[in-house]
Amino acid sequence: MPTAATPQITPPYGFQEVVALAKTHRVLLPKGPTLPVVFRTMNPIPVSYTEFPIASHDYPLVFITADEGKSFAPMLVLGLAGQQNLFVTAGDTWEPAAYVPAYVRRYPFCMTRVMVDGQEAPERVACVEKRAINDKGEKLFDDKGTALPEWEQRQKLLFEYEADLARTEEMCKLLAQHQLLEPFTMQAVPNQGEPLQLTGMFRVAEAKLAELDGATLKDLVQKGVLGRIYAHLMSLENFQRLLGRRGDTAKPAAAEKPAGKKA
Repeated sequence: MPTAATPQITPPYGFQEVVALAKTHRVLLPKGPTLPVVFRTMNPIPVSYTEFPIASHDYPLVFITADEGKSFAPMLVLGLAGQQNLFVTAGDTWEPAAYVPAYVRRYPFCMTRVMVDGQEAPERVACVEKRAINDKGEKLFDDKGTALPEWEQRQKLLFEYEADLARTEEMCKLLAQHQLLEPFTMQAVPNQGEPLQLTGMFRVAEAKLAELDGATLKDLVQKGVLGRIYAHLMSLENFQRLLGRRGDTAKPAAAEKPAGKKA
């Protein structure tokens, strides 16, 4: 008899290993405002279509590509160096005054497609970070298999976020189709320390945007993309705010250094 194919699940960015969620699983859920360890050094973090207006108030919002410009994804820049999240407080919580991305709020759950015999299954599957499964964790379903409130609210977020990712993908395809994205480098010279430089980012080129014909602009307006474009462009001013946050976090560390001996 032929053996059943073993499904393969690729974990999303930042996740370690995910498995399909079962009704018998008990899951260790984040407690209170404490931030899961995985996000304390994550930079950048994905952002979705609906989040553009609110997230643009706090973070630089840029685009990146992993396939040399064939496709793009929007990301929130959280620091001025790799693995630097300047929005993590000393108590390992997210900065209270800043918007918390949905990508963070959905953890340890995600939706992903399963590969069977090299073919992608048409439907996405609710998954959970494997290391979060623990006998001491929370029950998500009762003994009859009915969803409990702990899972219902998270399931709602997952499905809403998943639908939003489809809108995000469509937006990025439009930006690529009209060749609106251009690479750029962020350079900054802090008051102390070495000059900083971030590369590998893309932004909407305003000059190319101005060259679009009326029909194309109308299409971007009707699909809500033009508003997202301007939210993205205005968010780039937040690189200066990141530099300020970097200086604020460096001051306590500098104060803790022991004074050198006088000659």
